Amino acid sequence: MADTHFPTEKFSHPDITAKGEARASVAWSGLKTLWFNTGTLCNIECRNCYILSSPKNDRLVYLSLADVMPYLDEIERLSANEVEIGITGGEPFMCPDILPIMEAILFRGHSLLLLTNAMRPMMRPRLQEGLLRLRRNGLAEKLTLRVSLDSHDRALHDAERGEGAFEEACKGLRWLAEEGFPVALAGRQSLHEDEAAARAAYGALARSLGLTLDPADPKQLVLFPEMIARDDPPEITTECWGILNKSPESIMCSDQRMVIRRKGAARASVTACTLLVDDPAFELGHTLKQATAEPVKLNHPWCASFCVLGGGSCSA
Repeated sequence: MADTHFPTEKFSHPDITAKGEARASVAWSGLKTLWFNTGTLCNIECRNCYILSSPKNDRLVYLSLADVMPYLDEIERLSANEVEIGITGGEPFMCPDILPIMEAILFRGHSLLLLTNAMRPMMRPRLQEGLLRLRRNGLAEKLTLRVSLDSHDRALHDAERGEGAFEEACKGLRWLAEEGFPVALAGRQSLHEDEAAARAAYGALARSLGLTLDPADPKQLVLFPEMIARDDPPEITTECWGILNKSPESIMCSDQRMVIRRKGAARASVTACTLLVDDPAFELGHTLKQATAEPVKLNHPWCASFCVLGGGSCSA
C-alpha cells in the first residue's frame, strides 16, 4: 500500500512536499563525473564549509588506494569512454595515499579535477615533488587543480578561513603558476555582489598571481551560490521543471556520484551528492551499479538552494 502520510514539515517525506505536491526527482542519465572524497579532515576550519571539514572532523576517513581501485575497475566495465574523476575533501593533499590515487586515475586515461586550498599540505616538499613527478612522467596532461577561495578580497577570505589564509593560498597559487600546472579557481559570490563584478575581481587576482585563466569561463572560474544552513528554500516539485524552464538532466545527481568511507565502516560507499554526506537517504550503495539504479529524490534544502535554484555543480 502506498504511503499516504501527509507531511507537516518541509523536506520530511521522500515523495510529497509539505503542500501535498509530488516531489521532484532526478533519474540517472550516465556517468559524467565520479568523485572521491578523501576524508573530512582539513588543515583549516572554514566558517561556512559545506560539509563541516576541520582538523578534527574525521567522520569521513581517508580513502586508500585499495578503496579507489574497485571503482576505477567498475567504470571500465560500465563504460568504454573516459570520464572525469573528481577528488575532494577535506583537503585531499592530507590523504596519505593521494599521490598513488592520482597516479592510478591518470594512468587509466581519465581527466582528473582535484579540489584543494593550495595551502601547507600541498606545499610540503614530498607533495610538490610528487606533483612534479606526475608531470615529468607525462601523467599531468589531464590534471586540473581547482583551488578554492572564499573571496577575492583578503579580509573577507580571512574572516572565513582564518588570519593569513589568503596569503598562504596565494603562495600556493604562485607556485602552481610558476610550475605550469593547469589551475582553475572556485570562489563564492557574496550575497551583495553581482556575477560580473565577482568574475572581474577574481580575474584581476589571478593575473596578479601569474595564472593564465579566463574568468568568464565557468570551467576556469566556478562561482558557487552562497548557502546558509538555516535558509528556508522552497521545495522542488515535479511542476517546477516547467516553471523554472529546467531539465532534471541539468542537475548534478543525474550524472555524478561520490565515493566516501565513513569512520568505522568496513568499506567505501557511494552517495548521490558531493554535499549531502550526512543524510542516509542520499547514500545509495557500495557500487556504482547500486547507486545509479533509482532516481534521486530532491528531499533536502540544498537540492533546492544549491542545485535547482542556485545552478551549482561541483564538476568541471
